[in-house]
Amino acid sequence: MRLLPRRFAPYVYGTIQAAITTAVATAIATGQLTGFSVLFLERWALAWLVAWATMLPVVVLVAPLIERVVRALTTREPVESAKPRG
Repeated sequence: MRLLPRRFAPYVYGTIQAAITTAVATAIATGQLTGFSVLFLERWALAWLVAWATMLPVVVLVAPLIERVVRALTTREPVESAKPRG
């Protein structure tokens, strides 16, 4: 299996995250709106494909901004001394 260079990690993460999130959200919405009938899988698959295609660019493009906001709102924890206490 060929692996992608690490510089593509944010895009791989965004792709997987968008796929999982939209799969769960559209399954819930499709089930609530149409019921879990024989046609559920077909309806859900179409809804998921549209939602994923819409959200993927948003997730990938917004991820760097979110990372900067998270860094601005958090701080590094001080490194604990390696010496045992007591």
